[in-house]
Amino acid sequence: MFRVFIVFVAAITAFNATASSEAAWANGDKALQTACLKASGLTGAKAAGNIIHYGDDVGYSALLITGRYPQPFMHNKAGKALCLYQRATKKAVVQEADGLLGKV
Repeated sequence: MFRVFIVFVAAITAFNATASSEAAWANGDKALQTACLKASGLTGAKAAGNIIHYGDDVGYSALLITGRYPQPFMHNKAGKALCLYQRATKKAVVQEADGLLGKV
């Protein structure tokens, strides 16, 4: 009887760990997107595609952002930015990526 109880507790624990892990990834993805959109500095910034998660040995995720340059001398030109998000520190760094994937 005790073994059945142990197996039952282990099964419930494993199920809860999986559920919280999925929720944690969803929350992490939302935090990544928010940080990247803000860091891009583009007007009307939005994600252009899906998040690319690198392995834990790398620790980064990437997201391509599109929007418009807000600087007056850019004349509201459409642009792209590549965001790298370090999952451990929750820090987003952005680099202009207009040449990535052809024309904007």
